Amino acid sequence: MSAAAEREEKGRKRALGRAERTAGFPIWPFQWLMVGCDWFLSSYCFLIAYRLRALRHWPGASEVFLTLNPIGAIAIAGANDFRPYSHLFLILPVLSVAAFRYQRLYDLKGEFSFIDDFVKVFKATALASLGIIVIAFMYRGIFEFREFSYSRGVFLLDWLAALIAFEASRVIVRSIQILLRRKSRNLIRSVIVGDGPLAELCIAEIATRPRLGYRLLGTVARESTKRTGSLPVLGTLDELPEVLCAHDIEQVFITDQSIAPGRLFESIMRVWRDRPVEFSLVPQLLDSLPSKTDIDQIGSLPMVKLFQEPLRGPNRLIKRSIDVLVAGLILILLSPLLTLLYVLVRLESRGPAIFSQERVGMDGRVFRAHKFRTMHAGTDEGTHSVLMTRAIKGDHDATGDGRLFGKVPNDARVTGLGKWLRRASLDELPQFYNVLKGEMSVVGPRPPIEYEVEHYSAWQRKRLDVKPGITGLWQVSGRNRLPFEKMIEIDVYYIEHWSLWLDLVIMLKTLPAVFRRETA
Repeated sequence: MSAAAEREEKGRKRALGRAERTAGFPIWPFQWLMVGCDWFLSSYCFLIAYRLRALRHWPGASEVFLTLNPIGAIAIAGANDFRPYSHLFLILPVLSVAAFRYQRLYDLKGEFSFIDDFVKVFKATALASLGIIVIAFMYRGIFEFREFSYSRGVFLLDWLAALIAFEASRVIVRSIQILLRRKSRNLIRSVIVGDGPLAELCIAEIATRPRLGYRLLGTVARESTKRTGSLPVLGTLDELPEVLCAHDIEQVFITDQSIAPGRLFESIMRVWRDRPVEFSLVPQLLDSLPSKTDIDQIGSLPMVKLFQEPLRGPNRLIKRSIDVLVAGLILILLSPLLTLLYVLVRLESRGPAIFSQERVGMDGRVFRAHKFRTMHAGTDEGTHSVLMTRAIKGDHDATGDGRLFGKVPNDARVTGLGKWLRRASLDELPQFYNVLKGEMSVVGPRPPIEYEVEHYSAWQRKRLDVKPGITGLWQVSGRNRLPFEKMIEIDVYYIEHWSLWLDLVIMLKTLPAVFRRETA
């Protein structure tokens, strides 16, 4: 072995050693700490709600301080008037912790979402509040206070206070997690089984985003020991149990579709005899899409209708109503900003402030999409046309190396103000006018240009089945640096799995994605 190879191997071992020392640490003390904090917050919020309900007037500064002061809250618990509520005061924290456990809010490993946490906390606090109301009005303190009339305001205020407190606590916990993961802490030790494009895509997605909560230590090859990307090969499939034990692996991502099912099952069974390990199959996206189906019946015969669009009938009407509402509100609320940007674009360079370009919409209909002009007037589109043609035909160099999809790198045609508008995605605000006209939707696939559609294959034209959108699934997922074909697969996934909830999640994630510059 050459000296350079020896140095590389030593560096690899040192990196692997650091990964093994820092990737994981016991989380149960933090989980118990969270349980204790939730117990305290549940009790504290109930006392605050009781105190606020007891006031007959708007509280002054001193009363607010007394109410929020934990010592003052504890004094409330010892008051004689509080006795009918004392048994509820003891039961509510138990219900709260159980509801949070049921919603898996004490799970500190793997990927998380602030939006998902918000929904789970809402459900958990509502469930705990409902439980305490049932106990209060059905059991009456084990009949000791059967004649007592509980105040409904106490329960309402308790739910509101608990919702605010628990939401804030979860934001703090997740923020701490993000900081820890940037320091290679709180990560699930993982390996990838397989090599090839799908394995490389999985590595690029996980290794560059520690916030997902995984630490890739290496790969396991089916037969050979060929290196996959920047990760070392830890062994072969036959050595999988030994590899997982030696490196204390908790998660296995299987990307090799050619492994015989029997051989894969045997390897998994050998692993599970010794240690609990999570296995996840990473399929090609289109291979995992279920056919769009609907259950029907003809006479006594059950029928499964294939290729049923989820976005049809009432769903299409609901989506259109939301588009009109959102677009109208944004155009009204941001009208001062729109006016300012219009003036700045006109002053910064010669030409109109609004750039209109023909785009292809639903069912191939051509419309004029509007944006704030970000280039010098009269520039040629030939450079972009060549780039997109290469990308559509599978030239990964056209969109690789971390380049944003559809953007010409170091484009001299872009103005100084235009660069800032693109980074902040403010150049697309006039497209809400297209949404009002019914030519676009708030959420949907990216609107292509005519010369792009000319190169589409038959299955790629599937993305024209719905209206194009201002934002979309791959834009907010940080996947706007994928090859064109993968982006089309994500668009098709969105069309196949459309739901009102999915649109809402995409809209809520758009602003954070803009701040991370993943949509520009």
